[in-house]
Amino acid sequence: MAQSLTLKVDGMDCPSCASKVEGAVCALPGVENATLNYSSQKLKLEVDNAGELEPKVTRAIEKLGYKIVSESAEPAAPQAWWQTRKGHLVIASGALLAIATVMSLVVPEYASYVFAAAGLLALMPLAKKAVMGTLAGQPFTIETLVTIAVIGAIFIDQSAEAAIVVFLFLIGELLEMIAATKARRSVEALADLVPKTAMLVVDGSVREVPASALEVGDIVEVRPGGYVPADGVIVEGESSFNEASITGESIPKHKEAGEDVFAGSVNADGLVRVRTTATADNNIIARILQLVEEAEANKSPTARFIDDFSVYYTPGVIVLAALVAFVPPLAVGADLTEWIYKGLAILLIGCPCALVLSTPAAVTSGISSGARQGLLMKGGAVLEAVGKIARVAFDKTGTLTKGSPKVTDAEVFTGTEQEMLTMAAAVEAGSSHPLALAVMEKAEGLDIPETQDAQALQGRGVQATVNGATVVVASPRYAAEIATIAPEHSERIAALESEGKTVAVVVRDGAALGLLAMRDELREDAIEATRRLKEMGVAPIMLTGDNKRTGEALAAQLGIDVKAELMPEDKLNFIASMKNGETIGMVGDGINDAPALAAADVGIAMGGGTDVAIETADAVILHEKVSDVPALIDLSRETMKNIRQNITIALGLKAVFLVTTLFGVTTLWMAIFADTGATVLVTINALRLLGYKPKR
Repeated sequence: MAQSLTLKVDGMDCPSCASKVEGAVCALPGVENATLNYSSQKLKLEVDNAGELEPKVTRAIEKLGYKIVSESAEPAAPQAWWQTRKGHLVIASGALLAIATVMSLVVPEYASYVFAAAGLLALMPLAKKAVMGTLAGQPFTIETLVTIAVIGAIFIDQSAEAAIVVFLFLIGELLEMIAATKARRSVEALADLVPKTAMLVVDGSVREVPASALEVGDIVEVRPGGYVPADGVIVEGESSFNEASITGESIPKHKEAGEDVFAGSVNADGLVRVRTTATADNNIIARILQLVEEAEANKSPTARFIDDFSVYYTPGVIVLAALVAFVPPLAVGADLTEWIYKGLAILLIGCPCALVLSTPAAVTSGISSGARQGLLMKGGAVLEAVGKIARVAFDKTGTLTKGSPKVTDAEVFTGTEQEMLTMAAAVEAGSSHPLALAVMEKAEGLDIPETQDAQALQGRGVQATVNGATVVVASPRYAAEIATIAPEHSERIAALESEGKTVAVVVRDGAALGLLAMRDELREDAIEATRRLKEMGVAPIMLTGDNKRTGEALAAQLGIDVKAELMPEDKLNFIASMKNGETIGMVGDGINDAPALAAADVGIAMGGGTDVAIETADAVILHEKVSDVPALIDLSRETMKNIRQNITIALGLKAVFLVTTLFGVTTLWMAIFADTGATVLVTINALRLLGYKPKR
């Protein structure tokens, strides 16, 4: 049985590094799968025997020039680029290059030696990685291409260009490292928002303790201006909470006893006490960080294609360079030095740095940007699919509506209103369904009897035994099956439903006692969000288990289609029927939405929904705003646009410099610019996404 093993690899700052490590580790017997997230630097493996294989994996990685560090180790303090080993090397080789340049003007006969020294100094770590990669079964690496080109240039007496080439390459690597660090810190900064200490309440007294020591059920005090140290429920007091760090929503939310608060949110004005519901390693921010980390490791189809393409691309570049260098001299007696020079230029032009970086850099930035704005996507594949959504289905209650309906009408057929409400509340007691909560609110203050044999009748209602009688709070359709509904009562039900209200009929032992009509208002942004989706070319549709008239009344306000009176399995089947070569999205928040979320090409859960919906979904919108659905699609499309731009930059520069090389126009330092320059441009372009604000 395969075991999971996670290791943290120090020094990961580019996708090509990750590919080398994955290749070397996957070559080890007993390793079934290996994925390395270059952003988080975590290597996840499936192995036959973790205890036996961990030392072998560690040795294989160290042979490539990287180190394994403890996951539990405290992260090193952020360093400025000039404090890093890579920065030291850039400064040293740059200084030698400057000295050599001055010497070329003063004592040109000795300058070539200093240029060669500058080139070899900067080349040493690259050459070491190239050799280690070859020994580890990874001979076709970027370092190999640069090493061959620099040594070849020195050999044909072009030491000045050799030094410039390797210096520019190091600058490109340094920029990649800076970009990776910036993207990593943009998300990790979320963790810094959770305070390290908490004010624990014990026997009426308050004392300061480490937040990591809190256990589920502890009572903590949160003072005005303070951060909430753990997810929990307010047990005393009320206040407004700024949850911008979690959801991106800057407007504080007023909360009182019984309502949830999240770790990292800021208590704006009142003193509250909170009972914790999660430990430090399982609070909402920890879960967000875990989701983002897993998302960045989950490659998009475009990234997988680029990886597969690179396997053949790099050896192809070496073969092409060799043909250019030696075929013309051997075939037609052309000048050997001239054509070796051109071959070396092609080696440098062919470096796949920018191409390999083009997709993961944009995906990482896109996912990180979304996470900071409350838009979570579980991987590059999801991010890519979201932008292709052509039709999106919305659950009604709690998704398009606020999920907090109120009883608007209580009409009695037999007996008294108090009797009907008592029966209905007894059946609904203990349920967290929004309609049940509305009934309980209406019956507040009444003496509610105990029930037996309570059960949910999927899509039909709720049933229980109350004082020996079978009581059902039923949908009008089901009520008509189990009781006789007078024509005038049916007409009244139809009239209420045409007003957009949900009607429940209370039935006791086959006799209808009366009806309760409830209305759940649309979310404030629902109409604007559906309008925006249609502008984007996405067709929205409402799926609801509610009656047809209520569904149509709400859909008319939104200007969208509706399918009503659907059981959970009906939603599942309808999602399947929608698939006709198009990408289908589903947005929901409840347990009954989970099958449909899983069946859709992209399942999107409202962040305030159930854990089942969130775990099943491919994306989560923490704002609980319908407008975040078009925002999510907009972010995805912008990221894919960024990827296309990056690939165009990477391949476009190579194509231009390839042609100029064959015509003898390109110098070696210009050739490396085809890759280093493209790497810089791709990196800067991808980092733009960190500041991107989706249109809402």
